[in-house]
Amino acid sequence: MKKISLMGATGSIGTQTLDVIREHPEEFKLTAFSVGMNIDGARKMISEFNPSLVSVQRKEDAEMLRKEIPSSVKVLFGEEGLVQVACHQDSDVLVNAVLGSVGLYPTLQAIEAGKTIAIANKETLVTAGHIVMEAASKKGVALLPVDSEHSAIFQALQGEQEKNIEKLIITASGGSFRDRKRHELVGVTVKEALNHPNWSMGAKITIDSASMMNKGLEVIEAHWLFDIPYDKIDVLQHRESIIHSMIQFHDTSVMAQLGTPDMRVPIQYALTYPDRLHRPEGKRLNLAEIGQLHFEKMDLERFKCLGFAYEAGRTGGSMTTVLNAANEAAVALFLENKVSFLGIEEFIERALNEHEVIQNPDLETIREIDRKTRSTVSKWI
Repeated sequence: MKKISLMGATGSIGTQTLDVIREHPEEFKLTAFSVGMNIDGARKMISEFNPSLVSVQRKEDAEMLRKEIPSSVKVLFGEEGLVQVACHQDSDVLVNAVLGSVGLYPTLQAIEAGKTIAIANKETLVTAGHIVMEAASKKGVALLPVDSEHSAIFQALQGEQEKNIEKLIITASGGSFRDRKRHELVGVTVKEALNHPNWSMGAKITIDSASMMNKGLEVIEAHWLFDIPYDKIDVLQHRESIIHSMIQFHDTSVMAQLGTPDMRVPIQYALTYPDRLHRPEGKRLNLAEIGQLHFEKMDLERFKCLGFAYEAGRTGGSMTTVLNAANEAAVALFLENKVSFLGIEEFIERALNEHEVIQNPDLETIREIDRKTRSTVSKWI
């Protein structure tokens, strides 16, 4: 039985990770988890899974929970709580499903503790990929991708040699506004942006999908996970979200991983690798029913955030930290109706243009740049 620590248990990936654990109680046990401020959700999970450790965001919520739950369950809060969840002594695998760069430091501590990492928190690698990958290499720790696109690449690489890769092809649904021209994005609402055509995801990721920043972050993540230059990573719009990604080899062969749009599949694969478990309730892919698959070239003028990500990735150093922090701050402002949808792009571009890049920044420098960028963007409204 694998024992699981889960950061971000009430988010989209977190709740679907819990579904996988429920479907296979003989294979997995939840030993520790973290939530933000969803204390009702925490109560229900404590009752159902009986973990050893729980972490919440605020001290007052931790104090309240301690009075309500069995003393056998330890309750912590803040960053120290996240670190304790990530490094829990009884866990075998950490599922990093938190949103944003908050997942970086706990992940590094889990690597130091020798935990296998199932990583859904792409911001960890975008913000500090050079530090994370070096630490994982030194400790011999496996980073198993949970994002459907990176899981697809990882699965397609099984039995292959990385030296034969010519190109990675990451697919993109196009998001909520894929059929709109740029001038039609003026004045779009939060509700419209959150109406994703294919996937059920959290608010921040859905907005990133609409702006195509989500795909840009995935390009940077793929660069670090698979040690591939940016010029060998393409993005292809694929409306149906059936092909999750592809690899083109230098003999012209192309390997693709296909499946229905269900995040439980890559989550379960990360938890069971190199094995696979049966999913009796999972919807099977029927290509005869689908009939057609569609593909379109990505327009970097239409989807400017994807272009920003390529530019920041190629520049390297602290530029990707600024990209991520500015995006997180700008998306938060959009969700609060304080900036327009196109204002997200404007704030990101301004932050990138005003930043003086630092090559090979250390962890403290990264965290300071992240904090400063968020603060600066928030003051532009």
